[in-house]
Amino acid sequence: MQATLANYHPTYGASVALVDRPDVGEALAAIRRPVAVVNSALGPRAVLLDGVGQLTSEILSQGLLAVLPAIYPEWLGERSFAATHGVRFPYVVGEMARGIATPQMTVEGVRAGVMAFYGSAGLDLATVEAGVLEIQAALGRDSGGWGANLIHNVQSDGVELATVDLFHRLGVRYVSASAFMRLTPAIVLYAAKGLRRDAHGHVVRAGHIFAKVSRDEVARQFLSPAPEAMLSALVAEGRITAEESALASQIPIAEDITAEADSGGHTDNRALTVLLPRLISLRDEIAATYGYPVLPRVGAAGGLGTPAAVAAAFAAGAAYVLTGSVNQSAVESGLSPDARSLLGLAESTDVAMAPAADMFEMGVTVQVLKRGTMFAQRGHRLADFYRRYSALEEAPADELANLEKTVLGRSVADIWADTEAFFAKSDPRQVERAAADPRHRMALVFRWYLFTGSQWARDGNTERRADYQIWCGPAMGAFNQWVRGSFLEPVEARTVRQIALNLLEGAATVTRAGQLRASGVAMPPSAFDFRPRPLG
Repeated sequence: MQATLANYHPTYGASVALVDRPDVGEALAAIRRPVAVVNSALGPRAVLLDGVGQLTSEILSQGLLAVLPAIYPEWLGERSFAATHGVRFPYVVGEMARGIATPQMTVEGVRAGVMAFYGSAGLDLATVEAGVLEIQAALGRDSGGWGANLIHNVQSDGVELATVDLFHRLGVRYVSASAFMRLTPAIVLYAAKGLRRDAHGHVVRAGHIFAKVSRDEVARQFLSPAPEAMLSALVAEGRITAEESALASQIPIAEDITAEADSGGHTDNRALTVLLPRLISLRDEIAATYGYPVLPRVGAAGGLGTPAAVAAAFAAGAAYVLTGSVNQSAVESGLSPDARSLLGLAESTDVAMAPAADMFEMGVTVQVLKRGTMFAQRGHRLADFYRRYSALEEAPADELANLEKTVLGRSVADIWADTEAFFAKSDPRQVERAAADPRHRMALVFRWYLFTGSQWARDGNTERRADYQIWCGPAMGAFNQWVRGSFLEPVEARTVRQIALNLLEGAATVTRAGQLRASGVAMPPSAFDFRPRPLG
């Protein structure tokens, strides 16, 4: 009787998995070739096949147990991802805000064959435009594979609309929408404007949206067609046509949903193993309800700092993966060398939650690096002060003086003078409200510190190193541990290309190791430990 996995009963022994296995080493070193698993006196062993997977009589005579296909990093996710977006790999360099994901990082990501987003959130429109033009000059105006960030602005829908208008004027065809808690006119406008049908009657998008979500209620909105009321209002305002409105009612707002788990910056600290399957299930439910001819893709982000983590995300059904924290330590990052050196020392537990500058009054927090900086602790002192007092003047003079000395580093009067001047130009309504509401004035003063913390980290202002705000998730520490002793350990050697290629190559290798183990091959401890190496 021919040997098969169905009738094979291995003899288990711990020692078998601990000895050196050259057959396993060969199979893992040549993942782009198929492998046969055959019987042997010591149990199943791996045999490399030629490029077409030819099963010779010699192999068949040994008792064939399984044939494993070639594995390419390009094939780990949904093939439609690369085809739709014009990239090689199902991988995204995420849009770290305030220009941390620089134009250079975006360009280098695209050149490495991955999707990349410019971290345009939190920058003024002139800076955003300059960044987009820099990317287009390097890649070509019509190049695919890159986009910019549109972050939810809880203070004003107008800021979002102005950003979308800029994206349309510049021809930005991809947007990553982050921190949204609800749909806004701006995101609906971006999704609807330019929609048309091709010669086959298929709806073609002019603007593609990647939506970062961590909650069902938000994911449901992005997976559904645009609300009729918003579409009607945009038609009435002359921003979209009736035809664009009609087409928008037939497709989801976003065709790519990123399940954002325990990430740096804005995060709900969700477990990816819980969030990703849930959003895939929700996607299937909503797609069936609306009868979409093409399923929106669901990708994974948060906690992806090692090949094993990336492989696990793909195995759980992720169409693509998105990395963030690990790219901040790359040479293309907008962070200063001083801040990047702090990231290079981080362990997985060296993170903390701190008040968010953009949503301070709502009590929203962001995940930041705590090793080498006191930003999180000092941010919480400001939040506590804000909860206890209705105005700066209400606090005892000695307590306010202590806050100025040990947290703010400047007098409240000086901070307010700068803050008032800033908002007088950018959003005069904030100044008017602060004049009538002392608590709002206090919030703006505290937001100055929370906002400027990230600027100090970008500028490398070592006098304020203890106040650096560096968005960071546990993946950073996992990455540092993985690259220890390799060419990627020094932050000066880290590039987005090498980070991406090594994570993908490693994930493909780990995937093959899992297939071999599932086929009965006893695996040595090193089989799931892909070591970084210069690639591509």
